[in-house]
Amino acid sequence: MPLSPSPTRVALVTGASRGLGRAIALRLAADGHAVVVNYAGNAAAADAVVAQIRADGGQAVAVQGDVGDADDMPRVFDFAERSYGRLDAVVNSAGVMPYQPIAGGDLAEFDRVIATNLRGSYLVLGQAAQRLGEGGRIVALSTSVIGKAFPTYGPYIASKAGVEGLVHVLANELRGRGITVNAVAPGPVATELFLNGKSEEQIAHFRGLAPLERLGTPEEIAAAVSFLVGPDGGWVNSQVLRVNGGYVF
Repeated sequence: MPLSPSPTRVALVTGASRGLGRAIALRLAADGHAVVVNYAGNAAAADAVVAQIRADGGQAVAVQGDVGDADDMPRVFDFAERSYGRLDAVVNSAGVMPYQPIAGGDLAEFDRVIATNLRGSYLVLGQAAQRLGEGGRIVALSTSVIGKAFPTYGPYIASKAGVEGLVHVLANELRGRGITVNAVAPGPVATELFLNGKSEEQIAHFRGLAPLERLGTPEEIAAAVSFLVGPDGGWVNSQVLRVNGGYVF
């Protein structure tokens, strides 16, 4: 039986226990969505996101599941539908970003990036396409670093370029169903995923790359997702929105 009261809109956000996913979950809850907070392993962090949404007067539940696991994703989507009786928006923000050279790089790390970022997107987008109805919204997270091709970003860029390809194809596959499929491609954003392993000098370098001369914030990326998921984004379809302060175009 669905949880009550029945919400007007329901959004599932993957990788929502931290970073961009957390910011997206909080923003969509503030917009009035009931939010299904998916996480891979950090239950405490996911529960904290749910608690914050509820403390602010919103509705949220957490569910564990690995986006790259073909058994986990149907279970996660089933849970979302059982919890609120419907599903209107899916945002796939789960991702990993190790730095590996192409020559002599760790193949196991390459496989891990592809399993989470690309296979995970394929599974999540596929489930979303089967579950959403008229007016549904699908958003995947890509990256603006595709346009920079920095050394050691090869596996990450390859996985995200594949995500953008999936977005364009799925938008065409959903022709006539009234469902939009888009990607948001952040530039450098001050998240744990981005900052991990970088020196102060490297962070300062990235801060200076955009004409705005700063890093983005998770909330700014969440605002772009909010636009695509909300009523004003209904005519935007099969697009990659590069939210990067002019870092690349």
